Amino acid sequence: MSLTPTPADRFSFGLWTVGWQARDPFGDATRAPLDPVETVHKLAELGAWGVTFHDDDLLAVEPDRDKAVAAFRKALDATGMVVPMATTNLFTHPVFKDGAFTSNDRDIRRYALRKVMRNLDLAAELGASTYVFWGGREGAETDAAKDVRVALDRFREGIDYLAGYVKDRGYQIRFALEPKPNEPRGDILLPTIGHALGFISTLEHHEMVGLNPEVGHEQMAGMNFVHGIAQALWQGKLFHIDLNGQHGPKYDQDLVFGHGDVKSAFFLVDLLEHGGYEGPRHFDYKPTRTEDAADVWVSAAANMRTYLLLKERAKAFRADPDVQEAIRASRIDELAVPTVAPGESYESLRSEEFDLDAAAARGYHYTRLDQLAIEHLMGAR
Repeated sequence: MSLTPTPADRFSFGLWTVGWQARDPFGDATRAPLDPVETVHKLAELGAWGVTFHDDDLLAVEPDRDKAVAAFRKALDATGMVVPMATTNLFTHPVFKDGAFTSNDRDIRRYALRKVMRNLDLAAELGASTYVFWGGREGAETDAAKDVRVALDRFREGIDYLAGYVKDRGYQIRFALEPKPNEPRGDILLPTIGHALGFISTLEHHEMVGLNPEVGHEQMAGMNFVHGIAQALWQGKLFHIDLNGQHGPKYDQDLVFGHGDVKSAFFLVDLLEHGGYEGPRHFDYKPTRTEDAADVWVSAAANMRTYLLLKERAKAFRADPDVQEAIRASRIDELAVPTVAPGESYESLRSEEFDLDAAAARGYHYTRLDQLAIEHLMGAR
């Protein structure tokens, strides 16, 4: 397998990732703004396939929206890069300090809808098939501030309204909700994959709404990201994914993919490559604040190379005869057999003999399988 990325790998990056100027709550920017046109060309040179954006990202160096969009479109045409996903910034401006769709201020909620509709038009024009909603300000710092039941009514109203807009305009766009537990708000609505899946089931157009889970966000909540992605795939709701790295339940670190929990990253890549996911491999990371302008592109390349390395290791893991034997010994393949046979009667199941003590004494031999995964991950096999 080649470790050189190509468009066939479907790697994509947000303008806000490589373009992050490295401001944090305790320090000013350490890098100059990055021209979106330069970003498109540099990512294409590195072998990326797509680029994504918030509406405000396009204005990094050109404040005139029409000129910025025209220059961006020209760069896409010149490089062959695509826009698989777009989103709207509903969190930076002070007007959104209490949320966008769930602000207690009705005027602000209406403005948020107008802002998204305008950017949905641009997303459709540029060919985006997924539109992500990250509710970074949809939440509260105190339980006294908001009736969460009513806030969820307004959140649902907003998504339903915008889904209707997309359908009425004939846009071929699906929505993807991005869960996150906290930061920048004290508590954010729809904090995990499970919360978001439950919310989606209440929507008028639930069939066109899925998920855009992020590695770091689930791991900040102490969740097993691989399990969450498996459930999203199982429910047919993994519309998009954000890949990065995280060291446990800290602040949102946005590390290079695989530079956090590498074992989890290994099993995640294995799942994505063998579990039927066909969407973009999107990197939502940030070059660390210590890096200069040249290092930004080193970090972008590191995301793609790490993914390809893990993809190679996962392929070797699955092809290893020892692994296949360990899978059989652990009876993992038996889990795919229905517990009750088609047409089997209640009486047949009730009359079946079972040696409780013998079954309880059987081991599952998972340690052997786990060790084989570690050895493949470390290149020892």
